[in-house]
Amino acid sequence: MSRFSRTRIITAVAAAALTGLALSACAGGSTGDTADDAEGFGDLTLQLSWIKNEEFAGEYIADSEGYFDEAGFGEVTLVPGPSTGVAELLSGSADIALSDSVAVGSAIASEGAPVKIIGATFQANPFTVLSLADGGDIATPEDLIGKRIGVQDSNLALFNALLAANDIDPSELTIVPVQYDPAPLTNGEVDGFVAYITNEAITVEMAGIPTTNLPFADNGLPFVAETVTVTDEKIANDRELLKAFLVAEIKGWTEAIADPQKGADLALEEYGTELDLDPAKTLAGSEAQNLLVVSDETAENGLFTISEALQATTIASLAGAGIDIEAADIFDLSLLAEVYEENPELIAYAG
Repeated sequence: MSRFSRTRIITAVAAAALTGLALSACAGGSTGDTADDAEGFGDLTLQLSWIKNEEFAGEYIADSEGYFDEAGFGEVTLVPGPSTGVAELLSGSADIALSDSVAVGSAIASEGAPVKIIGATFQANPFTVLSLADGGDIATPEDLIGKRIGVQDSNLALFNALLAANDIDPSELTIVPVQYDPAPLTNGEVDGFVAYITNEAITVEMAGIPTTNLPFADNGLPFVAETVTVTDEKIANDRELLKAFLVAEIKGWTEAIADPQKGADLALEEYGTELDLDPAKTLAGSEAQNLLVVSDETAENGLFTISEALQATTIASLAGAGIDIEAADIFDLSLLAEVYEENPELIAYAG
């Protein structure tokens, strides 16, 4: 099952946001920060962006190791996607969603969705143009020119943003509509294929086929992904709850970074047992995604942080996809700042 269906750029996200906005009027009330600390924060629903594979290693560890319990939560329900999470947040069916800045930014810009990103697991997004080393061998944006590129409908706007960021006119190449299986690439129907570095790129490479990647994040579209996203109402009324969640998440991902096998095993043996995951690919995915989770910024300031520079590049990336918003419209990193001020030891995740 492919990752790409979860990214609903512009149209689909806007529709989901509109539905969510309508439903939010009848959503239940918030637990609030006034609850007795002894009673904790109660149960929590976390909407995942994708199926329960290794991608959520930090969440699995936070759950299985009791970090959510320590933070004051009762049962934490991990709801599998694919989903951008925006509609679930606005309808009240999810308290927190793991989404991405493109989906969230689109909902805000198109429908005025009252949601914010309060942190990001992935400092760099995992999109890539995947090609065969002995085929298209697309290593630079200029290599796209004259090539046949397989692009899914849901990723067309984002791919066009990649072209725009590199001053390439769409007429200089051929866009071939594809689904989410990379077979058109391996059988020669296309020269390049929009994929995820942490998923399809690994699948093809593990089949013994040498590949070349053109990562979006390194070529003009360095937007954050796997974002911790909540409603403005949640920030106003449940600030301590959200901070407690972030503490548990940081602890979980600290262990996932230190031991990629642990997160892979939890996906294989507990959380994703019905998916018939491949052990080797699951570990490879766990290791690959950790490279997106850490950065010079996180080494200095802690996991999930989004520097002002990265906020700016994310906003520029969104503008390239036709989403015009300002950083203050989509980011609220004040909660994460408070978390690290109150728990400075959490910054040293690599210690």
